[in-house]
Amino acid sequence: MSEQHSIYGELKWREMIYDSMDGLEELLEKEKVTLYNGFDPTADSLHVGHLVPMLALARFQRYGHHVIALAGEGTGMIGDPSGRSDERNLLSAEEAHYNVEKIKRQLAKFLDFEIKSNPARIMNNGDWLLDLKLIDFLRDTGKYFTVNSMMAKDSVKSRLSRESGLSFTEFSYSLLQAYDFYHLFVTENCVLQTGGSDQWGNITAGCELIRRKTGKNAYGLTYPLVKKKDGTKFGKTAGGAVWLDPERTSPYKFYQFWLNTDDADVIPFLKYFTFFDRQKIDELEFATRENPEGRAAQKALAVEMTKMMHGETALDKAMQASEALFGGEINGLSAADIKEIFADVPSGVIAADSMNGEGLPIVNLLSDCGFMKSKGEVKRAIAEGGVYINNHRVTDVNTSIRKDQFIEGKYLVLRRGKKNYFLLKTEQE
Repeated sequence: MSEQHSIYGELKWREMIYDSMDGLEELLEKEKVTLYNGFDPTADSLHVGHLVPMLALARFQRYGHHVIALAGEGTGMIGDPSGRSDERNLLSAEEAHYNVEKIKRQLAKFLDFEIKSNPARIMNNGDWLLDLKLIDFLRDTGKYFTVNSMMAKDSVKSRLSRESGLSFTEFSYSLLQAYDFYHLFVTENCVLQTGGSDQWGNITAGCELIRRKTGKNAYGLTYPLVKKKDGTKFGKTAGGAVWLDPERTSPYKFYQFWLNTDDADVIPFLKYFTFFDRQKIDELEFATRENPEGRAAQKALAVEMTKMMHGETALDKAMQASEALFGGEINGLSAADIKEIFADVPSGVIAADSMNGEGLPIVNLLSDCGFMKSKGEVKRAIAEGGVYINNHRVTDVNTSIRKDQFIEGKYLVLRRGKKNYFLLKTEQE
């Protein structure tokens, strides 16, 4: 538990409050409330951008509040226009349901569903939205919304100014999200909805619907949308989004994403994404300021996030893979690991059958594959102690390379000096 008296104070010092409704801070200081955050299943995995609201729910739970992670099977079939410049692809019922099931398992990494005293809950808005009748919904819910107020939302205005416009389907999204809040308010006594700052309009619509239908107050709180200091979108790399599913983004690349955090971003990220207390973050901030080359904060962030998301074993493998680029041990890494780690280094191909029997002399191999220009250059490099095979130094110029030295029969990692890598592939790869 943090030294902060309330969850509101905790979020405040972590700079995670973008906007909140009047009275919420006082409410959270005096009682434990039920709250929810929605996650629409637009893909079969969440990405690192979802971690802020996910971890915030976990923080609320640790402070004794009752949390609901709402999987949006119903709203996911419509598509939220917030933060979008174009129409989302509509999901089929089967796709939405499949994505929800996958996302549930990711949410379980952060929320405690087993604790008897105050378990987190996952609910699915498809359980009530998919059974709604259109006429009943328009009469009982739609009448509380004016087109004027809906048109005033930033997400709507930005889309209306574009040639593609905004479909009625997406225009109606905020009504469905408002209905979710109303439904949870009535059935679960849920008084607070949280989300990213782009959700403020949808959240306030729900609060207004609750007030007009019940005469009671409900509350909203939003978190900042995380961006890097240079203004680029958080969680994006050259390869696209950084996903939580290890099949989409490997633990190694997940680890590397956090390890490569800029000095200007790393302390805010430690506040947003870890459960480190103020003292530990202050210590890491001091270490970063005094010795930025040591990258202590980045290493702590990468270790914590990878362990939290993928577990100790995957973390150990990711750290080993990272060390491989700096001469670390390669034994134990798979061919898939090697392919990913050395994806950006120069490469060459060799026929697998050319290494049958006693193998191929290293002098011939390194010159023929294109790693070095001549046999003479190979001999000089070996004599100087600067040639490595799978990160093990070659000391004998008469060494031969056998097929069984290739990792899973596919890859051989060549290195000259500290950083000059070359990936040799067999034709079967």
